[in-house]
Amino acid sequence: MKNTLKSEKLTESKGFYKLSMLQCVGFGSGDLAQNLIYQTISMYLLFFYTNVYGLDPAVAAVMFLIVRIIDVIWDPLVGTFVDKHNPKFGKYRSYLILGGIPLTGFALLCFWNGFSGSLVYAYVTYVGLSMCYTLVNVPYGALNASLTRDTSEITKLTSVRMFMANIGGLAVGMGIPVVLRMFDPMETEDMSVNDGAWFKTMALYGAAGMGLLVFCFSQCRERVVMDKSETENVKVSDLWMEFVHNRPLRVLAFFFITAFAMMAIGNAAGAYYINYNLHGGAGELSIFMGLGSIPAFIFMPMIPAIKKVVGKRGMFNIFLIIAIIGMGMLYAVSVIPSLRHMWLVYVAQFIKSTGVIVATGYMWALVPEVISFGEYTHGRRISGIVNALTGIFYKAGMALGGVVPGLVLAFVGFEKEATEQTVFAQQGILWLVAVIPAMLLLVAMFIISRYELDDDRIDDINRIIEQRNK
Repeated sequence: MKNTLKSEKLTESKGFYKLSMLQCVGFGSGDLAQNLIYQTISMYLLFFYTNVYGLDPAVAAVMFLIVRIIDVIWDPLVGTFVDKHNPKFGKYRSYLILGGIPLTGFALLCFWNGFSGSLVYAYVTYVGLSMCYTLVNVPYGALNASLTRDTSEITKLTSVRMFMANIGGLAVGMGIPVVLRMFDPMETEDMSVNDGAWFKTMALYGAAGMGLLVFCFSQCRERVVMDKSETENVKVSDLWMEFVHNRPLRVLAFFFITAFAMMAIGNAAGAYYINYNLHGGAGELSIFMGLGSIPAFIFMPMIPAIKKVVGKRGMFNIFLIIAIIGMGMLYAVSVIPSLRHMWLVYVAQFIKSTGVIVATGYMWALVPEVISFGEYTHGRRISGIVNALTGIFYKAGMALGGVVPGLVLAFVGFEKEATEQTVFAQQGILWLVAVIPAMLLLVAMFIISRYELDDDRIDDINRIIEQRNK
């Protein structure tokens, strides 16, 4: 018994810390908080801009692209800054509060219609929101790798994190239509409620998110970070050097862009699909969007067991294929009149979401691995810069999620004033819901097949690093 305790203490002294369930839930609450804002932006901001605020879809698409270009410049600066500095209340967790307060403010302003149709106002508020999101999200991502080196603990941490992130997705997908109706009982079936209802809804979600960020801050303890002497030489150019010399990071970065593009495109098209292809209302939209998160509560707790049986690569392949099957079903249900039943749409959405949630959820567990690989290669654990780099790529995916739907809607002649869209416009919406995301998933399968770090290798790398440090 004494030898066992001694072994556990030795393991923890080498950075392989065990995490309590409260710590895992505390860390996961940070992703839940961010998803209350991110998922609202992803699912509903384009719809708000076109159907409430009054922007043309093509104009909104260009704005989404420009904001992502700004992110390419801003994200590395944030990553470098957080790696170089050590705020009083924590190297990474401090920014949950410092960035969370302005993030909440800009989220409210994005859904305020006080300057209806003003492109300048839309740019200022959306750029501000995106910059503050980076100020929270990059340090939050780095916080993951600062808690422990233990791959089993990282898998558990990621499972809890994504479980809670999908609570946020469910709260947004199913909750937004319900809360909008609560604030505007006269809501029309196409979700074009008054601007005050959108603002009040975002205020409610923003307040909840800020409270969760505070809870995350209180439960996270950073124990695997660089010494002050190591952070002095961190610079923005390290991002490029890390990208060039860290092959697993390159693979993961390109997987991020395809995965987030797939999710963002499908999410942005959901409201259009229910309203104009299936002629549903807020109730149907709430269920459809909610099914995008519900599978997480079934499958995310099972990830550690699934990975043990089929391995990391097998898990990605199985669930990416499941997602493609679900998208194929969604397409078939939409184009074959005899299959066009809402319950079949829900089944297809559930199957698609099961594959998407597991595959894209587990990818976050790979970020600490590529951080450790970089540390093994050059001796510095630059978590902020690595997360800034992955942030650039997932925001590039988000950019596609904003640009592609807007351009496709403009191309197929979508008319926001029309209650009945043309057949061509409905076909364009279906491309966004099923066809384009399925094509992106095929690309993602090829990319992730090139990832080379299995659990045994990354554990060996972490032990070598700790021996060096010792």
